[in-house]
Amino acid sequence: MAVTASMVKELREMTGAGMMDCKKALDATAGDMDKAVEFLREKGLAAAAKKAGRIAAEGLVAAKVEGNKAVICEVNSETDFVAKNADFQQYVREVVDQAMNTKAATIEEFLAEPWALDPSVTVEQKLSGMIAVIGEKLSIRRFEKVEGDAVVAYIHGGGRIGVLVEGETKAEDKAAVEEALKNVAMQIAALRPQYVSRADVSADFIAKETEILRAQIMNDPKEAAKPEKVIAGMIQGRIAKEMKEFCLVDQIYVKAEDGKQTVGQYLQQVAKAAGCALTVKNFVRFETGEGIQKKEEDFAAEVAKQMGM
Repeated sequence: MAVTASMVKELREMTGAGMMDCKKALDATAGDMDKAVEFLREKGLAAAAKKAGRIAAEGLVAAKVEGNKAVICEVNSETDFVAKNADFQQYVREVVDQAMNTKAATIEEFLAEPWALDPSVTVEQKLSGMIAVIGEKLSIRRFEKVEGDAVVAYIHGGGRIGVLVEGETKAEDKAAVEEALKNVAMQIAALRPQYVSRADVSADFIAKETEILRAQIMNDPKEAAKPEKVIAGMIQGRIAKEMKEFCLVDQIYVKAEDGKQTVGQYLQQVAKAAGCALTVKNFVRFETGEGIQKKEEDFAAEVAKQMGM
């Protein structure tokens, strides 16, 4: 029987084993799914069999900086308890080290490459081994790297949120610049900006917001009766207000003593003191489990299920 991609996918979902391991198992058993599962179990590659369908939405975000390069990773577990496990935390550090040196552009490529600490297995096979050790479904969800004149990493809440900030500067006093960027990273962790500046906001986003705001005004009889020039000004004013929330450099700097200084003004202040230009070129913000649909259990139903009721 010819082994198809859907068969490999099904076996992978059943066992939690790596994609290539599933392909080899199906090839070795002429596409017999039951025998392929047995094949993987015999080789110790199906330890995650009953965990593959679970939802891993907890875990840790970790980061590392080496010179002018930095990497950030999110590794998920099923429970917060495991996220505090020393073995899991050590594994996450090893994943970060792997990601720092990877040439992979996607998670799929990353999982397929040799595990640096034991090249006889892939990153995915090492992950399967850790699932067997930890006893929960784990997943390497994402990673991202930045490189620039000055880079910093900030981890908040014991790994709940992680931020990388890439600064553009020719400063000789890197310590002062990195301290400023670390403060900005804390700002990003707390206030979730979506863009560095208004220049990064797409025309499509502005057009959509304009459409929504105009509809809101038209649905208010008093506002809709105003002249078009006034309505246009109202829309522009509301968009400007939104930009102060969405754009990092327009946000009020959380440590501002006067409560008015923006992040952009703070960076200008630091640049002036350091005698150089300083801008934030890019940032990455990961929050553990964001966007993952967490499984909600009905406790009473679960108890009844366990008792066979």
